[in-house]
Amino acid sequence: MQSFTINDTVGTIAARQPSSYRVFMEYDIDFCCGGNRSLNTVCEEKGLNSSQLLDQIHQALGGQESDVNWEEASFLHLISHIVDAYHRPLRDELPRLTFMADKVYNAHADRYAEQLSGLVEVVKTLAKDLLEHMDKEEQVLFPSVLGGSGTSAGGAVHAMEVEHREAALALEGIRKLTNQFTLPSDACNTWRAYWESLQWLDRELRRHIHLENNVLFPRALAG
Repeated sequence: MQSFTINDTVGTIAARQPSSYRVFMEYDIDFCCGGNRSLNTVCEEKGLNSSQLLDQIHQALGGQESDVNWEEASFLHLISHIVDAYHRPLRDELPRLTFMADKVYNAHADRYAEQLSGLVEVVKTLAKDLLEHMDKEEQVLFPSVLGGSGTSAGGAVHAMEVEHREAALALEGIRKLTNQFTLPSDACNTWRAYWESLQWLDRELRRHIHLENNVLFPRALAG
């Protein structure tokens, strides 16, 4: 198990001990696009006790996540993990998610039109953007890194980081529109499955973005 201090960045902690993901998520700590800030700074902003949170992180080892230190893994191992653990499941899940968005809206628009129409728009836009984003990574950026040209990929990396920030904003919009995934009392089974799928997307996309922003991209640019 890694040992950390409150002065380590949340991105570094998440990279070296992936089981810390669930601690950060429990306290709504941004470890993907905001991973370059120290744990102490984040805790001060949120009114949390940084020492107590650090103890929770150190105790988190042994959960569902495999604690591979991705800062030390080979580029091939890291990129293969990103594709297998995140890209492929996203390609499978996004069509189902957009289908459920339409189905729930059509069934419940009489009472929840504003909320559900907003979700349809955000979900469909995010799904389209993510599919295009993953294609660019797999066809351009990842081959460049694996081919040893990562140090010259600054432009591509910057473009991917911009798209990551847009995806993170979309996730924030989804959380607001769903009232943090709170179901109404008359929600049908499809609506319940829809919310579960959105929660899965929120959790997995944050882990996905973290690995690229805080691990793959800095390592690739540094050669």
